[in-house]
Amino acid sequence: MADLGILGKIGDRTKERVAREKSERPVEWLRTQPLYDHPPLSLIKALSKPGPQVIAEVKFVSPSEGVLRKNPSSIEAARIAAAYASAGASAVSILTEPEFFGGDYSYLAGARDSCPTTPLLMKDFMVDEYQFEVARSIGADAVLLIAALLGPRLGPMHSAAKSLGLSVLIEVHDEAEAEAALAAGGALIGVNSRDLKSLKVDLNVARRLAPLVCLPEITAVAESGLRSRSDLDSLSPLGYKGFLIGTSFMKLPDPASALTEFLHAR
Repeated sequence: MADLGILGKIGDRTKERVAREKSERPVEWLRTQPLYDHPPLSLIKALSKPGPQVIAEVKFVSPSEGVLRKNPSSIEAARIAAAYASAGASAVSILTEPEFFGGDYSYLAGARDSCPTTPLLMKDFMVDEYQFEVARSIGADAVLLIAALLGPRLGPMHSAAKSLGLSVLIEVHDEAEAEAALAAGGALIGVNSRDLKSLKVDLNVARRLAPLVCLPEITAVAESGLRSRSDLDSLSPLGYKGFLIGTSFMKLPDPASALTEFLHAR
């Protein structure tokens, strides 16, 4: 596989973390957790309403911009998630990766209680089917699969997640990955406009890949670098239905108010 820069490093560290978790919390134990029985909500259905739909993200640390908010906690994550939902977010994405993004499983579990009817996306670096069991155990409705990280394992991982009732957002960065996502049967495809190595954002990536992913049978999501309503308005006509926004909201004192202003700006 090509050099993936920081993505490869995160993937390697995630494999180590998952190996530890498997011994500490086996699948049998995960399936006894109360939130495992939460029937997963459909992320595609949530994004199918008329007009552009925002997936608002809860993350406290960004590798590209450092600490976004101090004093992270499950209580704060749940509070922000609930405020996002009240402000009009169609779904909420929650970072659970601990080392590079300051995430924690408890953040999503807490948000599940505060957002009972809003789809929650577990934002982590999926490298093992075990993580889908973790997702169910903390009440997640959807998971992210990064095509560049999984390579030829994308199809089997997609099938495994779907078999547990989870929605699957496949993230792509270029034409080859977009084709791989389609070949894997992906119906929910996100285009990340952030370069994997430099971490720089170029929205022209989303524009370039639109003809490949913005199809009638695909729910396309634009990710990264969406800082203004004009960004959203420029991509919506290309066929993007969902817009995943985190950093620009989380850097502000009141993320939910920022979402409200974003949704109503013209």
